[in-house]
Amino acid sequence: MKTIWTWTQTAFAAVGGIVGWYMGGADGFLYALIAFVVVDYLTGVLRAIVEKKLSSRVGSKGIAKKVAIFLIVGIGHLLDAYVLGGSGTPIRTAVIFFYISNEGVSLLENATAIGLPVPEKLKDVLAQLHGKDEQK
Repeated sequence: MKTIWTWTQTAFAAVGGIVGWYMGGADGFLYALIAFVVVDYLTGVLRAIVEKKLSSRVGSKGIAKKVAIFLIVGIGHLLDAYVLGGSGTPIRTAVIFFYISNEGVSLLENATAIGLPVPEKLKDVLAQLHGKDEQK
């Protein structure tokens, strides 16, 4: 039994190390992206429940998109580290900011659709981050 536990711990450590290397380490930007992705998915599920459109097919597609976000962040890190010479993380950071703004706009849309009030200032900040200057 102890051997199984040791192998399990080793496997999780190896996977964690590989993911950490691929993503460029865990920093505040990545933690923020993880939070936005999780909250967007949860608000999307809540929206589907409220609108009576809950579907495992749509949910699976949503999860696949979320996984793809992190794969693209990893590509950004690899470009920074091995193509640009590791002098910083501008591509990875830009990719993360893009997806944070995208997920933020999406979760605000979900929140509005389920009937939650959303502060106008928050909408403005995320729209500006996302590059959508809405005309009022």
